[in-house]
Amino acid sequence: MKAPSVYLHALGMINALGGDVDEIVPALAAARSPGMGNVHTGIGDAFVGSVLAPLDLAPRADLARYDCRNNRLLLAALAQIAPALEAARERYGPERIGVVLGTSTSGIEAAETAFVYHAQAGELPGSFNYRQMEIGTAAPFAAAALGVQGPAFTISTACTSSAKAFASARRLLQLQLCDAVVVGGVDSLCELTVQGFASLESTSNARTNPMSRNRRGINVGEGAAVFLMSRDEAAVRLAGLGESSDAHHISSPDPQGVGGEMALREALADAGIAASAVGYVNLHATATQKNDEMEAHLMSRVFPDGVAASGTKPLTGHQLGAAGATELGFAWLTLARENSTLPPHLWDGEADPALPALDLVDGARALPRGTGTQYVMSNSFAFGGSNVSLILAR
Repeated sequence: MKAPSVYLHALGMINALGGDVDEIVPALAAARSPGMGNVHTGIGDAFVGSVLAPLDLAPRADLARYDCRNNRLLLAALAQIAPALEAARERYGPERIGVVLGTSTSGIEAAETAFVYHAQAGELPGSFNYRQMEIGTAAPFAAAALGVQGPAFTISTACTSSAKAFASARRLLQLQLCDAVVVGGVDSLCELTVQGFASLESTSNARTNPMSRNRRGINVGEGAAVFLMSRDEAAVRLAGLGESSDAHHISSPDPQGVGGEMALREALADAGIAASAVGYVNLHATATQKNDEMEAHLMSRVFPDGVAASGTKPLTGHQLGAAGATELGFAWLTLARENSTLPPHLWDGEADPALPALDLVDGARALPRGTGTQYVMSNSFAFGGSNVSLILAR
């Protein structure tokens, strides 16, 4: 018996492009990202993707112990899907709505601030609570804030965290354990990630430059992206999903991209389509030497006839645990909004001659609007060889 289809109904998003979807859409189309720039860290300046929008929405009084920048980013995204969530709660009841979120930092930034205070004052500040930084609290906090009582758990698999959340959310729906799921991811800037990636010599001191011969590494970013997913039919369906793990190295991808290719082909098989049916791919495209090399080669094998593609991290920074959900959100927008353009690939235009040529989106391009089903893909790859590919259909 074929498992029921699942659909993505509403999107909430906040990142360096803007404070909500309505701000982000035109900024993305124009490749204009006000939050990308230099900040001072404990080891000097770093080029990062910061959220500039005010984070005025705080947890209510009974959840004040969870108050931190990470959870305020999450609340800002959740507020944008409130009408859809309220309709689902009235229809199904709170016990039938789950929450699955990805993160890699949780509220580590709050702990860093608290430890600096402790070094100066000899005690932790009264506002600090361990729950702010505990890696698993994002989903239980969101469930409590939303008043839903279904399964709530957090996934932390580095840069695939929120992409893998969609696999888990789909399983909850297909197994009839939930009737709706809030799914996505959140990550906030902190010294641990900025300095950690710098110590790996994986960061760039200028805007990241994916697929270029001049690429120098990532810009760490922050943000949140959440969807409401259910079995109720909607315009955009989660059509295909592929997961794999190559376990090649703790921080380097398999140079041949065997595991990554496996994830892409599994997603295509799950969707029941050939690669030629896909109209656009959002690349992981971190602009590190090894990731771009691996991804360019596997893309050329999976899509030998080419496909429109772009890497959007120059406009958001690499949001780590929130990257998969954010980039799936950009892919979703190409299908869900009429007259939307494909996300541009912002780079210096100097292709690496050692890499297969990809059809990178340059200028205003859109998916062709035909009478058949349209498909878009989003890819995520992470430390430890974790790979996820997601396909949406309209």
